[in-house]
Amino acid sequence: MKSILENRPALTYAVNQVAEVAGYLWQKGWAERNGGNITLNITEFVDDEIKSLPAISDVKQIGATLPYLKGCYFYCKGTNKRMRDLARWPMEHGSVIRILDDCASYVIIADHPVMPTSELPAHLSVHNRLIEKGSPYKASLHTHPIELIAMTHCKKFLEKDVATNLLWSMIPETKAFCPRGLGIIPYELPSSVKLAEATIEQLEDYDVAMWEKHGVFAVDVDIMSAFDQVDVLNKSALIYIAAKNMGFEPDGMSQEQMQEMTRAFNLPK
Repeated sequence: MKSILENRPALTYAVNQVAEVAGYLWQKGWAERNGGNITLNITEFVDDEIKSLPAISDVKQIGATLPYLKGCYFYCKGTNKRMRDLARWPMEHGSVIRILDDCASYVIIADHPVMPTSELPAHLSVHNRLIEKGSPYKASLHTHPIELIAMTHCKKFLEKDVATNLLWSMIPETKAFCPRGLGIIPYELPSSVKLAEATIEQLEDYDVAMWEKHGVFAVDVDIMSAFDQVDVLNKSALIYIAAKNMGFEPDGMSQEQMQEMTRAFNLPK
């Protein structure tokens, strides 16, 4: 059976970008074992042939009714699949799903019947909200950046925008490339409805949400951009930790300097 990617350069590029990011996550130590997830809305690349592809799985329930996903297609990392393997073989360690007309179930259509991540309901709920509010964002990323997670073990960084302002102040690029900052979500059971609901709430004001003692959830126009936001945030965390290890509290950029950046680059915050 031929791959769904065959003779579809735009779709191939998008899936290869997922594979590239998966490799970066593994190299950075952010994707231990099967840790982390990626879901990409690929509906814009779907043609009539893809729409007519038969299901290669039974009908699977999402666990929620998501009305804005009717007729949508997603590439999803597979459950219990490793990012390091997805980086080399994305269509063997992920699959393409079609949301059915009831908006509460899906089927796998390509390339292999690889079950999506157990966190699929949370990812799809986020995508449902993105479409509802007319967002151009197509990609969602969950990963485990070491230094950012370490910071959530300190209570002061769990207060609203304390971590955001600290991380912005470490290097100008962080404010420039993650201009909406970092939302904070107190610890919730992984894969729980409460965690999904809290994530959707935080993503109203932020593009990256920090799950206490767990990881981050980021959204953006494509998967590389979502990765970039997490990458710059974690660079700031590394700078902060490096300064602390050198025996001093880093001064950081002043509020006036950060406000100057907001005006100069027309940033949202």
